[in-house]
Amino acid sequence: MTRKHTHFPRTTAAQRRLLFETWEATGDREEACRVAHVGERTFYNWKERFETEGYDGLRAFRSHAPKKTRRVAPEIETQVKTMREQHPNWGKQRIADEIAKGNNWVPLVSPNTVRRILQDAGLWPKPEEPAKKGGLRP
Repeated sequence: MTRKHTHFPRTTAAQRRLLFETWEATGDREEACRVAHVGERTFYNWKERFETEGYDGLRAFRSHAPKKTRRVAPEIETQVKTMREQHPNWGKQRIADEIAKGNNWVPLVSPNTVRRILQDAGLWPKPEEPAKKGGLRP
């Protein structure tokens, strides 16, 4: 006979508070989980946070958004912008290659990152709008 698994939906802040208040009062993890209607994994997921931050740490879930985005150094961004201003006919690949050439052919920036830097600076041409179906191109 297989064991039936119970699904526990995301907990509320009140449930988490009740969970750890009961756990502190009784010292019994199983009883605290039963009273708060949460699984034992939920208890262990929140336990470390409770021990470090207390009840304030139980209020909200942590964000899954990236904390540090991978941005290039400001010096490289300046170098990309300067190259584009000096050579307006160079594309993203040529600029990326020229920067790599100055660094013993070790790439410091990808062509798509060059494009993003130039778009942010307003130095990259905006894409043309496609012609409407059946209409004449401008």
